[in-house]
Amino acid sequence: MGGWTIGVLGGSGLYAIDGIENGEWIAVDTPWGAPSDAIYHGRLGAAGVLFLPRHGRGHRIAPEAINARANIDALKQLGATDIVAISSVGSLVEERPPGSFTIVDQFIDRTRGRVSSYFGSGMVAHVSLAEPTCPRLSALMHEAAVAAGVQVDRGGTYLAMEGPQFSTRAESLLYRQWGCHVIGMTAMPEARLAREAELPYALMAMVTDYDCWREDEAAVDVTQVLARVAENGRAARAALVEMLRALPAERPLSPIDRCLHGALMTAPQQRDPALVARLQTVAGRALRGG
Repeated sequence: MGGWTIGVLGGSGLYAIDGIENGEWIAVDTPWGAPSDAIYHGRLGAAGVLFLPRHGRGHRIAPEAINARANIDALKQLGATDIVAISSVGSLVEERPPGSFTIVDQFIDRTRGRVSSYFGSGMVAHVSLAEPTCPRLSALMHEAAVAAGVQVDRGGTYLAMEGPQFSTRAESLLYRQWGCHVIGMTAMPEARLAREAELPYALMAMVTDYDCWREDEAAVDVTQVLARVAENGRAARAALVEMLRALPAERPLSPIDRCLHGALMTAPQQRDPALVARLQTVAGRALRGG
C-alpha cells in the first residue's frame, strides 16, 4: 500500500490541468532520449500529479516522432504509480459521436517503424498484453467522466494508425468491419511501454469527428478537428480533476505492479550490461529480483 502519483499524458486539446497545487516544470533526462517536454509536477487532492503534454507545449511533435519510451521512463523516474492517457480520436461507429468519450480497453496496432519495447537482444522479455489497460484505473476514469457530465462509453477498441495523414475511406470501412470503435495515432506503442514499465494504464479517448467512413458527408479535416478539440479539452480536464479528487489516500497494489515477474527470459550471466543499465528505471525491480 502507498500513495498515488498519477502520470497524465495529455493529447490534442489537453495542455494543462486545472487545480494542481504547488506545481513546477521539471526537466528530465532519460537513457532513451528526451521526453516530449518538461513534466509539470504538483498535487491535486490526495494524489501527486505528473503532467506531460504528449506533443510538447505548442503541439510541435508529430505522432510518429513522439519518443514514447522516454515519456514513460521520465514519468516513472519522477515516481508515477499509474498512467492516465488522454487522446483525441475519430469515431468508427455512429453511436459514439463527436463530443463523446470512450474509455478504451483494447487496441489493434497498425503503426509501423515505431520502437515498441524497452527490451531486445541482450535482455529479452515478454509481457502479457491480453488486457492492455488497467480495469481498476479505467473504472475510476469512467466514473469521473460520468460525474463530470460527459457522454462516455465504458470499453472500446482503439485502432492505432501510423499517420500523420488521416485514413483513406477504404481503410476506415475496413476498420469498422474489424469491430473497432475509435481511431487515433498516439496510443501505440505507449500502452505497450507502460505495461513493460509495470505501470497501470488507462486511456480516455475524446471523439472529434467520424473519420471518413460516412459517405454522405465531407471527410474529416483539421478544421473540423480543431473546432471540437477545445470543447473536448474542457470536458477532459473536468473529468480528470473529478478522478484525482476522488482517489483514496491509499493506493491498493495492482497485479500490473509486478507484471515483469516471470517475463524476463535472458539468463543473468548472458544479459547485456549496457541494456540492463538503461532499463534500471522501468525494470530495475524485476532485474534485481525484487
